[in-house]
Amino acid sequence: MADPVVVVVGGWEHMCCGLPVEVGDVVEYGVVSADGARRFEEIRHDTVPTQTIRGRVVELYAVGPDGRVAVERVPSGPALRGFDDDDDGHLEARWTGQPVEVAWDGDPEFEVVVDPYGKPKRR
Repeated sequence: MADPVVVVVGGWEHMCCGLPVEVGDVVEYGVVSADGARRFEEIRHDTVPTQTIRGRVVELYAVGPDGRVAVERVPSGPALRGFDDDDDGHLEARWTGQPVEVAWDGDPEFEVVVDPYGKPKRR
């Protein structure tokens, strides 16, 4: 496994049209650097991504003011807003599947830990 990277997804962009993601999924995110090293922010609107991160999801966390909680999946933005007939938008604990409640100060935020495929593609 390459050194994993963290992609922060959430906020209004995820709530608008963010896709669901589960541990084990292969993903591709347009991102900008969040710390200049191994942490990035997903960009969907209004900002041009500086690179693309591709790889397999190895961990997921819901991040709230009280810290982060390992989860099995990140629901889509529409599901989190209650607008998905096939997904109730609930969070499940990573290893037990038990429901998880996270109190956010604003829109939900998640950390997607990705094992990247090769060198990130620069734009």
